[in-house]
Amino acid sequence: MFLDATQWQNKIFLGGSWVPGSGGTTEVVEPATGASLGQIGLADATDLARAAENAAAAQLKWAATPHVERAAVLRRAAMLWAEHADEISWWNIREVGAVPPMAEFALHVTEQECHEAATLPGHPYGALMPSEQPRLSMTRRVPAGVVGVISPFNVPIILGVRAVAPALALGNAVILKPDPRTAVTGGVTIARIFEEAGLPAGVLQMLPGGRDVGEAMVTHPLVRVIAFTGSTEAGRRVGEMAGKHLKRAHLELGGNSALIVLDDADLDSAVNLAAWGSYLHQGQICMTTGRHLVHERLYDDFVEQLAAKAAGLSVGDPARDKVALGPLIDAAQRDRVHAIVTASAAQGARIEVGGDFDGLFYAPTVLSDVSLDTPAFGQEIFGPVAPVARFSSAEEAIRLATATEYGLSLGIVTRDVMKGLALADRVPTGIVHINDQTVGDEANVPFGGVGASGTGGRFGSAEANIEAFTETRWVTVRGQAPSYPF
Repeated sequence: MFLDATQWQNKIFLGGSWVPGSGGTTEVVEPATGASLGQIGLADATDLARAAENAAAAQLKWAATPHVERAAVLRRAAMLWAEHADEISWWNIREVGAVPPMAEFALHVTEQECHEAATLPGHPYGALMPSEQPRLSMTRRVPAGVVGVISPFNVPIILGVRAVAPALALGNAVILKPDPRTAVTGGVTIARIFEEAGLPAGVLQMLPGGRDVGEAMVTHPLVRVIAFTGSTEAGRRVGEMAGKHLKRAHLELGGNSALIVLDDADLDSAVNLAAWGSYLHQGQICMTTGRHLVHERLYDDFVEQLAAKAAGLSVGDPARDKVALGPLIDAAQRDRVHAIVTASAAQGARIEVGGDFDGLFYAPTVLSDVSLDTPAFGQEIFGPVAPVARFSSAEEAIRLATATEYGLSLGIVTRDVMKGLALADRVPTGIVHINDQTVGDEANVPFGGVGASGTGGRFGSAEANIEAFTETRWVTVRGQAPSYPF
């Protein structure tokens, strides 16, 4: 088996070998059943220090590797994702709680991330610059060195590989710290793919661990760039620590994305978009539609139809039943979702459907009569909850859409595309979809948000990846050394 448990069980991937972690072990738990799927090793700060030293040594040789060889490793990695798709999807379904179509989508995007990254070594890596001196003046893009990647639990393969793959392709070494809750899907699979693809030992290391390992990574002097995906609260801490140590941090954080349904929208289409945007992957996606802003002409019918659709969605174990929604990741996340729902109801929102749970299976929920001060309006829920608010004019829609600190994604439903684009220009976000919901991901496009959603589009496109994972160096060349006055 590609993911032979005897290889990684109770281990971390350090220095090119699967070894016990100094932080002990943790259970790999299936959220749908609570069953143990095995154990994974945990790293501590001493392991991180060793990994940083190993990575720094390995990176120099890797950066000097001809670009065609680096590209070949990334192409082999892309093919391996497809070759081992069934086994990896099994882990994604059972460890993450993804329904099979979501697991298939994650693998598709991950494969494409590696294909896109394979093109990066062949990109131009500098430019000639004019100079007033008799010399050749140029800029060169050089690898940043060691890149630290901290990835979350929710879509762990995509959100790990989208930083790991381009960073490696551009000549960096990488230390990956996946969330321990999904460390097999988001860590072991990535380490094994690149191990089998022929990546030299030490160039990629995988260390599951807690906050102490993340802080050790951010503060270690040999780790020069941090790519973090996670909550806004944690991202602010990462950014603050990175700033103190004068290193770059690329932060892709939370979201509370709005879907604006204008008065000329097709109602059936809008409801279909709304349900997909809020309930895909149990709402555990940073781009999830967190607020439905609906013109008053369509509001009542929209709420009625969305509630009916939510009531008809099946919820259950995605490994054993054909369902639309699987489990939330753990009890803490379920309790957080439910607390937001109940607090919102206490402040005047109406639970049209849902608002309850069975174990970690949270019912698709619709909240109507949501106002600006309702917790479900202002907070990122990260669960299958669709808060709906009404507006009467474009100006009010803009006011509602910009009333939170987040700025990740925006969807606008309208028959007048130009009106939709004009409205989007007045709502600061990193992503805009006209006549679509807020969730979408492709490997070749820039991805990121503004405000509390992060530091902009630092992942995805070739331009963004080169900017994120290289440094700009000025180089001059003279045929003969100049003579200075002293």
